[in-house]
Amino acid sequence: MEERGTGSGDGEFWARARRHLLKYGGEFVDFVPVRAEGAFLYDAGGRRVLDFTSGQMSAVLGHSHPEIVATVRDGIGRLDHLFSSMLSRPVVDLAEALARLVPQLPKVMLLSTGGEANEAAIRIAKLVTGGWEVVAFAQSWHGMTGAAASATYKSGRRGYGPMAAGGFAVPAPNAYRPRFPGVDWEAELDDSFDLLDRQSTGNLAAFIAEPILSSGGIIELPEGYLAALKQKCVERGMLLILDEAQTGMGRTGTMFAFERDRVVPDILVLSKTLGAGLPLAAVMTTDKISRKCDDRGFLFYTTHVNDPLPAAVGLKVIEVVEREGLAGRAVELGDRLKRGLRSLQQRYPCIGDVRGRGLLLGMEFEALDRGQKHSARALSDAVTDNALKLGLSANIVRAGASDGVMRIAPPLTATEAEIDLGLELLDAALEQTLGAAGYRAIARSSTGATEAATVSR
Repeated sequence: MEERGTGSGDGEFWARARRHLLKYGGEFVDFVPVRAEGAFLYDAGGRRVLDFTSGQMSAVLGHSHPEIVATVRDGIGRLDHLFSSMLSRPVVDLAEALARLVPQLPKVMLLSTGGEANEAAIRIAKLVTGGWEVVAFAQSWHGMTGAAASATYKSGRRGYGPMAAGGFAVPAPNAYRPRFPGVDWEAELDDSFDLLDRQSTGNLAAFIAEPILSSGGIIELPEGYLAALKQKCVERGMLLILDEAQTGMGRTGTMFAFERDRVVPDILVLSKTLGAGLPLAAVMTTDKISRKCDDRGFLFYTTHVNDPLPAAVGLKVIEVVEREGLAGRAVELGDRLKRGLRSLQQRYPCIGDVRGRGLLLGMEFEALDRGQKHSARALSDAVTDNALKLGLSANIVRAGASDGVMRIAPPLTATEAEIDLGLELLDAALEQTLGAAGYRAIARSSTGATEAATVSR
């Protein structure tokens, strides 16, 4: 089929796009892929871009993985969509496979998106606890619908009228930018729940959290935090919901990020990585919670609940991740990538911090001076734009005080050469950006301080 009207420089294409497409969050990227394979995207002219965010942080197996392609081709010609009350073997097989991975959470419902699945999880928590108050981190992102949007505090709260009643936010522990310098995360957590107890009407239903807050700026909960948070929930009769949309399926070095802390949530939500880029989500919970749902008439009847085609894809994703040892691969590649990013940090004064786990890493930019021209936001935008021109797709998140954090999440199937290429392209983008700003690469002292280095212009 002719690949027509899809070049990134095609004025006619962009004119049609501007005429007909509703914007839903910022500007569209000035690159139009016509195909994708592995870690790369290609436009109609054959230009390739290295995808360092796995699409929307989802394609853990890379793009167009041959086994996923074969599964979709077989499924679409065999069994695609059913009446919502009908079950199929792919659905039961995937539920069984997920229950094998987390035996404490043997009850599974399959949905389409993370926002939808978080909606279901919060609905379950309210029903079984009898409460209606939901707590989340102030830097959180859990979705754009109803209760999920009400538990999202990073952005998107203004202009839409009242959010769901009973929403509370507490700060996530940020080692790089502590809310109260000198106060450890345990004291901060205690203080947060003390304030929560003063405001709650006694109807707490759930705390929903990501083990690593991705859109919030790659904020990793320290070891011990999840256990302490779970205990706070138990003491108040509320459920702990973990949203592993981006951390699941091996990305952080274990199949699920909570495994590092050996803390199993009451409800686990999976999406993004479970479908490896295709729309698939799962809600997992305990037998006890499932029985209460049944007794109280839980209702979450949707068009694509337990669809067979995406279920077959999810089953294949689990098979590939386990067979290829991709969780372990994420540790190896993540260590290589983090070393490379920290090497760049030593050379460029605008890189303040490198953090994350496995192949979900963040690089936070710092302002070079007090002017808007060289602010963290301006620099991070410029680095992202220059990287794309050079052939690297990266993503900047806005997280309040963390004004520019680049999320880096290559596919788990990436090669060492592709990791190194990404670092080379990022290095070149940084050099171009700082050169244009009148700075050059510098060396940091052993204490981490930077020596000012400007270029005569």
